[in-house]
Amino acid sequence: MSQNKPDKETSDHASYSLKGTFISVMLVGAFIIVSWAGVYGLFISR
Repeated sequence: MSQNKPDKETSDHASYSLKGTFISVMLVGAFIIVSWAGVYGLFISR
């Protein structure tokens, strides 16, 4: 059994850029906040 494979996977994952993931999470978060604000606004207006 070789112990080199986990080291290689770790080094490959370390080289990935997470900028796209961060932007996606921020967009989903913004959508949730806007949706919540819209529903809250409807609730208050009634």
